[in-house]
Amino acid sequence: MTRPRITVVGSVNLDLVVSTERLPEPGETLMGGSFSSHPGGKGANQALAACRLGAEVSLIAKVGRDANAEEALALLKRDGVNLSGVGVSPDQPTGVALINVAADGENQIVVAPGANAVLRPEDLPERIEGALVGQHEVPLDTLAEAVARCNGFVSLNLAPAMDTADAVLKRSDLVIVNKTEADFYGRQALLAVGGRVAITLGAEGAILFADGVEIARAAPPKVDVVDATGAGDTFTAALTVALLENQPADQALRFACAAGALAATRAGAQPALPLRHAVDALV
Repeated sequence: MTRPRITVVGSVNLDLVVSTERLPEPGETLMGGSFSSHPGGKGANQALAACRLGAEVSLIAKVGRDANAEEALALLKRDGVNLSGVGVSPDQPTGVALINVAADGENQIVVAPGANAVLRPEDLPERIEGALVGQHEVPLDTLAEAVARCNGFVSLNLAPAMDTADAVLKRSDLVIVNKTEADFYGRQALLAVGGRVAITLGAEGAILFADGVEIARAAPPKVDVVDATGAGDTFTAALTVALLENQPADQALRFACAAGALAATRAGAQPALPLRHAVDALV
């Protein structure tokens, strides 16, 4: 089988993670948490996940001229993601995400975008060959230009939730949102755009629609959840890869749910991203 060719336009962060028994209430300080740092960012997570699931992946992104950049890009380099499109900002730091993870795997995330916020249309190639994966952690005008320059399959993870140009949505072959994001955009408005729309439902799985009609529904396999960070990014990458491989809709959705579930079984976003053989075995 020919490997799908994917370009990801998106964010690169260093995740600074504190694990606690539970998430704090507003204004509350919790003691006794453990600390770790991991490469992250939705764009980098999706790029690495797609690579580990068998795709040939290039990343277009921006980092700072600082020590965090090397750590943030380390696993992408090791696993063979093409980083020739990753630029360096002279005056913005590498993006950072502050993540609190509870014992049940739930999390809270605050992001300081840094160099991600200055990824500009002029940083893009003239044409994006093959498939494109994008999300909302880079400027929306840059994402819109990337969509316009893509000559293949366009997969958009509309997260974090914010207003998106109609032209971008109409050009998308696949839109992926979670249930909170679906409420923000309006489920009927998303389905009216046409094309395929996937809505993830956490532990309940996911639903896939085509032209407004439900065509597949899948539940994730039972796993021991350690950290849900990165599970949604893994789902996005997995569903995109599966559809590019021309897997039937129900099979592709089961594959994506299994990949997302596996990503939640280990701590950290990128360290937990599963390899293809592990997902195939779980499916």
